[in-house]
Amino acid sequence: MARRRGENIELAVLGLLHEGPMHGYELRKRLNLMLGWGRVLSYGSLYPALKKMLRGGLIEETAETTPVTRRPRIVYQVTEAGHAEFERLMSEVGPTAWEDDNFDIRFAFFGRTDMEIRLRVLEGRRTRLQERLTRVQQELERTQAEVNRYAAELQRHGVESVEREVRWLSDLIQAERGSADTGIQTDQHPSS
Repeated sequence: MARRRGENIELAVLGLLHEGPMHGYELRKRLNLMLGWGRVLSYGSLYPALKKMLRGGLIEETAETTPVTRRPRIVYQVTEAGHAEFERLMSEVGPTAWEDDNFDIRFAFFGRTDMEIRLRVLEGRRTRLQERLTRVQQELERTQAEVNRYAAELQRHGVESVEREVRWLSDLIQAERGSADTGIQTDQHPSS
């Protein structure tokens, strides 16, 4: 699990650095916005990941001095090897691509991903959620009589949340396929 979390941080950092060089504080702030309110990335997780990426040649650092600070500020930027690694990570379409702890980060960078890959990831995510929904609905039916009303409400809320995400994914998949059928380009690869 720790390895996958490290890969998620790596993917997110590489994706953000595609937008331009950033210092650690800015990276952490942007990563926490991307990860959402439920997950917060500490400096204790970010800086070891940055050091590992530096050793691997995926990013490089430069010292930036400002008139306001005495110490130079370290700024990170992606290297050619980092660009290649980002492309490799984004082109993976196996089960880790649509799992809860990886999907959101990948989705944030879908604009830099080929439409076929996006479709496969969206379809994989939808299938995984439909499987989860079936299990939760069966559990809800079995436990309806055994649980108190609050536990039942919590289970119903879980079912509704998964149903809502499945609908959202279905709409996204339909839009992707519709743009492919009409020849509309939905990829927005920034010139980098």
